Amino acid sequence: MKFNTVVLDVKAGKKSIIINEDDANEIGLELNERARLMVDDKSVVCITETTKTLVKRGTIAIYKDIAEALELENGGYVDVSYEPSPKSVEVIRKKMRGEKLSENEINGIIGDLISNELSDLDIASFLFSVHYKGLDMEEIRNLTLAMLNSGEKLELSGFVVDKHSIGGVPGNKVSLLIIPIVASTDLFIPKTSSRAITSPSGTADTMSVLANVKFDLKEIKEIVEKTHGCIVWGGALNLAPADDILIRVENPLRVNPRGLMLASVMSKKLGVGAKIVALDMPLGRGTKVTDITDGEKLARDFVELGRSLGINVRAGLTYGGQPVGRAIGPALEAREALAALINPDAASMSLLSKSASLAGIILEASGISQQGQGYDAAMDVLRSNKALSKMREIIGAQGGNPDIKPDDLPVGTYRHQVVAENDGYVTLVDNESLVQIARAAGTPADRGAGIVLHQKQGYKVRKGDVLFEIYAERSSRLSDAVNLASYSPPIMLEGMLLKSYP
Repeated sequence: MKFNTVVLDVKAGKKSIIINEDDANEIGLELNERARLMVDDKSVVCITETTKTLVKRGTIAIYKDIAEALELENGGYVDVSYEPSPKSVEVIRKKMRGEKLSENEINGIIGDLISNELSDLDIASFLFSVHYKGLDMEEIRNLTLAMLNSGEKLELSGFVVDKHSIGGVPGNKVSLLIIPIVASTDLFIPKTSSRAITSPSGTADTMSVLANVKFDLKEIKEIVEKTHGCIVWGGALNLAPADDILIRVENPLRVNPRGLMLASVMSKKLGVGAKIVALDMPLGRGTKVTDITDGEKLARDFVELGRSLGINVRAGLTYGGQPVGRAIGPALEAREALAALINPDAASMSLLSKSASLAGIILEASGISQQGQGYDAAMDVLRSNKALSKMREIIGAQGGNPDIKPDDLPVGTYRHQVVAENDGYVTLVDNESLVQIARAAGTPADRGAGIVLHQKQGYKVRKGDVLFEIYAERSSRLSDAVNLASYSPPIMLEGMLLKSYP
């Protein structure tokens, strides 16, 4: 049945239509049932929402997301029909019962996902079933390959390695040091990174301060063939797109099923052709992996999965109890990373040590360095300025200014210093609080916003010493961040009064 459309200027992040109840009854659609929308050779499956008055008969209302997918303008016509549930919906119910899924069943779920056959409710059901019922290693391997085969692949002429962080630590700009260290050798390291979702800055956000990060696979191939490395935004690519769809639903649900995380990471690494992957697994308060026992278990799972897929995974369990370096926020982190490349000896030791350790893992695994010598080799590349030269080459290849200096990067002009109210030692740096304050200041959208830490855990401070400084691009944002910092202090000193009562 053909309908005129009203396109709502809202990106709802969900696939649903609003249809008059009488029209729905005529088609045989009930509330929350599935409807297929077709325009020429394009189609989208949506969940039905009904109304008596919002839209008149012969008209449906659709969200902007759906209109873009169908390339449909306001007032255009679309065919609407009843759509039965695909077989994969019953397969998802099977997993909800805790039963094991076959390779064909997993392929069916991913196929229907890519074909827009699954609603957000179906996807959420799959996520929760995996979260609570789990996947065994065979299921994870099959899911990884299904996600890999849902998209394109990057094919390079050299030996490809990669690095990935599980995340959870603010200020983790180590990729901006690791990639040029590794790319200074004969290895290829095409780093595809995410933009921040709940953190102050993703690697792609930080790199975007220095150069363009949005390229297609052909352009990335040209960059990496020339420079041996890149730092780009993975969201612009078609690598394992099924994973991107799952993440879109997963993030607002605040679930992170371990089996899906394994498949997500490894499908992207297979997509760029990586033979060796260094895995950064931060441990500590506020991170995704809270203790070393859990970290070792997750590392074993990654190593086992990698082995079954032909990837040599080397996991580095790293300290994640406080930020890496001192800067938090896109421009501030880019400044710190660039300054560390220029003068490593003046850089924060946490940034330098973590970067060299993870780069050293790759150098050892690939045979560039002998076992036990990777860290020193990585430090030599940093101190010889080879990494700086390579980073400038990568920045130039990605359309940035290769001669840029840290002070050339603009940061927020509205600033506030938080000082110590008494003498003492820093006993706690709260990652979660720092993230919330940086987000309140405007990160990552305001690239010049963020935080610079002046004191870290274990430091001795005097009354009046600056603990940290908040940067913002707007006065209202600075006010929000300062208020939040007052309400939820991110730095605790020994001897601080926690509360007075009454």
